[in-house]
Amino acid sequence: MDQKRGKFNSNFGFLMVSIGTAVGLGNLWGFPYKMGVGGGFAFLLIYLVMAIFVGYPLMVGEIALGRKTQKAATEAFKMCDRRFGFAGFVEMLVPFCLLCFYCTFGGYVIKYFVANLGDVFGADWGVNGMAAGDFFGQFITSGTPAVLYGLLFLFLTVAILIAGVAEGLERFSKIAMPVLLVMLIIVVIRSCTLPGAMDGVKFMFKPDWSVFSGKGWIKVLGLAGGQMFFSLSLGSAAIIAFGSYLDKKADIEQNAIIIPVADTIVAILAGLAVMPAVFAYGLEPAGGPSLLFISLQSVFNGMGSFGSIFGAFFYLLVFFAAISSSIGMMEGGIAPFTDMAHAKGKKANRPLYILFITVIAVAGSTLVSADALGSSGFWHPFSLETWLDAFDLLGEGIFMPLGCLLMTIMLGWTRRNYIDDEIMSSSPYRTRSFVNICLRYIAPVFMTLLIIVQLNSFFGFTDLL
Repeated sequence: MDQKRGKFNSNFGFLMVSIGTAVGLGNLWGFPYKMGVGGGFAFLLIYLVMAIFVGYPLMVGEIALGRKTQKAATEAFKMCDRRFGFAGFVEMLVPFCLLCFYCTFGGYVIKYFVANLGDVFGADWGVNGMAAGDFFGQFITSGTPAVLYGLLFLFLTVAILIAGVAEGLERFSKIAMPVLLVMLIIVVIRSCTLPGAMDGVKFMFKPDWSVFSGKGWIKVLGLAGGQMFFSLSLGSAAIIAFGSYLDKKADIEQNAIIIPVADTIVAILAGLAVMPAVFAYGLEPAGGPSLLFISLQSVFNGMGSFGSIFGAFFYLLVFFAAISSSIGMMEGGIAPFTDMAHAKGKKANRPLYILFITVIAVAGSTLVSADALGSSGFWHPFSLETWLDAFDLLGEGIFMPLGCLLMTIMLGWTRRNYIDDEIMSSSPYRTRSFVNICLRYIAPVFMTLLIIVQLNSFFGFTDLL
């Protein structure tokens, strides 16, 4: 049987794919929004601390685990410690949960790009001066159109993935990521030069310690922790899969530093693209999903004839970020099926695996889109307000931190030093002691606390927080 697995053609390609998976709506929408809720600089401070003491060690662990075993999440955990084989399945479930709502938001982004482009050419399918809130409400409750845009985003993701790891995933990311960075910098310059924009910059970087008073720090910790996992794609099976495609000569330690640093830089740039514009127009910085689709569209509507051009440009940028993340998520779900087939001595059927994930994503995205952020009157599980919340609870709230918690227990306690030789085969591994201490003591405590905080944010089941 052909046991050939996908491979990246270059370390640069690996970085672009990994950064592309990290840089998505989690940065361009989630980071500015959660920063707004978390009090600006206070959120940023905790996020940076966690990225260093938790994000980097976990990134090292996932890349090294994938490359050493040459397997995706399910088989990689089994090879490291068979007792933790189920942890790979926990991570494997994450892409299924996230894609169900991610494609819906991706569809929203396409709609807003098309609408602003329509205004550029004076077409009937533009925003046409409609109030941003009315336009958003009308679209998400439109039924079939909202569903179809979400499915369009999903099928664009599939079209790239069908080409494979090197020709599809890597080739797209090597082009899209540099273009995205250039586009984002242009948007930042325009946003920061708006009258009154400096209030948004101050909101981001001026210390506001009042949010730490009482139990406030726990809320900020939950926001920043959830953002870190969602943004870096940790515990989603994607990074382990990418590690398994990585060349043996690539420096794992260096790559594990570059990915969180690049992701954090883009997240901060995203904040500088959004927050100055929000403050310049006197909008609410803690606006949730509406921050990207109502608040910013209000900004574009107020810019006159230039606003539609700027809006189309901005939403094209968001589309590049969203679809790069979407293809990374789906690859994280495909790779384990390939390895499970190989483990049984069978030939992997990549198109079939893509079809299987696509069918589930179609069902989930259709449900989330039709639910219209809870305004449809649908029944929602766990007594939550929306189907989006349900998928988010399972994916970001439980499975991602749980998968990472199990990995830290495995690499920090039951299989200590398991990945050290793999990392040292291509680098001096100067941060070895730091990573081992973090995986053994710091990260497990943080994971446990984060799971409790996340569950509490959805259910409010305890007065301890």
